[in-house]
Amino acid sequence: MASQNTNAEIVRPLADYSGSVWGFHFLSLPPNSMKKQNKFHEQHLQELKEEVKTLLLASAMKPSQKLNLIDSIQRLGVSYHFETEIEEILQEMYKNPPYYNDRDVINDDDLCNVALLFRLLRQQGYKISCDIFNNFKNEKGDSFKLSLINDISGMLSLYEAAHLSIRGEDILDEALDFSTYHLKSMVTSTEIISPQYLKEKVIHALRWPIRKSLPRLDARYYISIYPKEDGSHENLLKFAKLDFNMLQALYQEELKCYTEWWQKSDFVKKLPYARERIVEGYFWGSMATFAPQYSISRCIASKMVAVLTMVDDTYDAFGTIDELKLLTEAIQRWDGSSMDLLPECMKVVYRDVILETFNEYESTTTKDGQLEFLQFAIDAFKKITRAYLPRSRMVPQRIMFQHLMST
Repeated sequence: MASQNTNAEIVRPLADYSGSVWGFHFLSLPPNSMKKQNKFHEQHLQELKEEVKTLLLASAMKPSQKLNLIDSIQRLGVSYHFETEIEEILQEMYKNPPYYNDRDVINDDDLCNVALLFRLLRQQGYKISCDIFNNFKNEKGDSFKLSLINDISGMLSLYEAAHLSIRGEDILDEALDFSTYHLKSMVTSTEIISPQYLKEKVIHALRWPIRKSLPRLDARYYISIYPKEDGSHENLLKFAKLDFNMLQALYQEELKCYTEWWQKSDFVKKLPYARERIVEGYFWGSMATFAPQYSISRCIASKMVAVLTMVDDTYDAFGTIDELKLLTEAIQRWDGSSMDLLPECMKVVYRDVILETFNEYESTTTKDGQLEFLQFAIDAFKKITRAYLPRSRMVPQRIMFQHLMST
């Protein structure tokens, strides 16, 4: 096959991707910039953590206060420090619902806290019934009470809760339509919403509801809002800020190592047609597993995104159909015997990008005792390249999107 194409001009579907906006910015960071201060910060973090834990477990705190505290802890991005405590509290509330007409618990007509309880339990995986919202419908039961629209905090809480509906829960679909419509009306109205920060929360929620937001980005936003909340706790805010800054320093250190790997691998020279999106790939991995103990997971995920991007661009923006068939077949075999059958440009992709990275994964997962992950990743990689091949046939022909989706 190679001899037939020797004298023929190969027409490649080259794409003109923009370069990286980051360059090697993270290589310029000072080495271990936070290491000297880490001991002090870690000690201070532990002290603040104990204070927040004591606050969370305080028996004198009312259920409504505890729910709002849990919500704040989660939105500030520090709930991973208190997973056991939060689970025990919510489990008890699920077994013994605290919404009754009693001054020490949640009134069943308190929309804000009933909706908050529902959302927190659903987020935790508990199958709490949506029937608790029936109390907020009018006498006919065909719509929500119009009096609710005056309770902005309650409407916002209902809006966030309604995003956790499952198929067939009509009341939550109605709740989402009802709350969305009236919240949008509020922010576009000339009437002044008091306090002012509540309007900011509504605008943010309409764009990024909690259920659809990225926790780390939401944490950064909520850190700026939390001091304005009623009943905010100074030590919790300090804890959240310190934790956020320490995680950010860790991410920067990981990005530096990741950039060094990219530079050492020399992918820009080996595959000049491929996109250089290493920071974006790391962002994807860090949003999926943001806690400090998942550093290896972030590393593996980030490199996988980089590899998939390069392979994707090989199929879409470089390889010919014949070359890509050979590459796909080699990936399905997943052994060195296929190397001689590949043209030189595909050998680089198969050997230097795919096999080399997966060999590195094997070394990492063997040390960590997670060998089953490797085979799962290989099988998934084979599957995705089988899907890439028919798509690559469509790119030069400009096949319509509708036809692509039907194949």
